[in-house]
Amino acid sequence: MSLEDVFPNLRTSGYTITSPRDPTYNCIAWAANEMDRWWWPNPSYYWPNGVPRSETLEAFTQAYATLGFTPCEDATLEFEYEKIVIYVNSAGIPTHAARQLPNGRWTSKLGKFEDIEHTDTSGLDSPVYGSVAIVLRRHL
Repeated sequence: MSLEDVFPNLRTSGYTITSPRDPTYNCIAWAANEMDRWWWPNPSYYWPNGVPRSETLEAFTQAYATLGFTPCEDATLEFEYEKIVIYVNSAGIPTHAARQLPNGRWTSKLGKFEDIEHTDTSGLDSPVYGSVAIVLRRHL
């Protein structure tokens, strides 16, 4: 099964694979610029101190707040900010996070698989990841 089978919007929006598969870190860590551990609110993984260990948008937003991220209006490139988006499924449970690159494109770690660079956030809209629920930013 290809990435385009799982994320059909990538066919039209475009993407590039930017790393080999790596089970060390996941998308939540990757969005936080970490590649040495897996982030998830499960007790088996890293989760920031003081943040509820729950699979809720609020908890994920709080996790990124520990790094200085705050909610913002949209995913438009702002040169003085770094942005991330959090995807949720149809039940409102966080499934994925992506980080905006300085060129305005996005980078994602696909579970235990590859990192990709994709044109926009809609490329990963799918039954697997759902869609973007919140955009966060922090001043560079």
